[in-house]
Amino acid sequence: MTTAAVFGCTGAVGSQILATLLAIDAFSSVKTVSRRLPQAQSHKLQAIEEGDITKWGGLISSMSPKPSVIFNAVGTTRATAGGVENQWKIDHDLCIENAKAAKEAGVKTYVFISSGGTRGVLSPFAYVPYSKMKVGVEDAIKELKFEHAIILRPGMILGREKPKNAFLENVFSHLNKLGQGIQDKIAADQIIIGRAAVAAARIGEEGKAPSPYWVVEQADIIKYGRVDWKD
Repeated sequence: MTTAAVFGCTGAVGSQILATLLAIDAFSSVKTVSRRLPQAQSHKLQAIEEGDITKWGGLISSMSPKPSVIFNAVGTTRATAGGVENQWKIDHDLCIENAKAAKEAGVKTYVFISSGGTRGVLSPFAYVPYSKMKVGVEDAIKELKFEHAIILRPGMILGREKPKNAFLENVFSHLNKLGQGIQDKIAADQIIIGRAAVAAARIGEEGKAPSPYWVVEQADIIKYGRVDWKD
């Protein structure tokens, strides 16, 4: 049985990762670290409330039992953070510090929720600050050489309780009326992304990942989180 820890457990994808971990038998113990406690409850859950985010990484080494898998779904917006500089401290600096702390603590599998469209000369989003944050974290995780490093790059996240862009998310949420395959290419419900993250972690833990550094793109998120998913 496996112990996991979730950072970003109160956000859209992080909360779904947590719900999935608590619902399946493959994980016997689940830890969370967050500024506010998650709503989820379970005998498997040990939730740590810590308002000082600079202390989060240091808490990994003191967890008992030690997690073999860490999920990092930390993320904020420029508006919420109060500007790009403050967003960078969370979406970039904090995430890299977390990955380094996980490596030092002996964590085997590290799962990071990144974003699609952040790389490539043809991507219209590749040069915006948000993309640079995600790319920087991905590259840092790769350099740490975890036994299993898994990067999820979802498209538009649907089903948020508080949409980041209500208009676009509403448009994308109705694309399945034109065909599920059309929506699947560019968007996914937060539940599907959360399940895909957990499924990918299990594949890594079982030694079945295609490579030690594995990037799970949108198509495979749909595959692992919906098509192949079994409750």
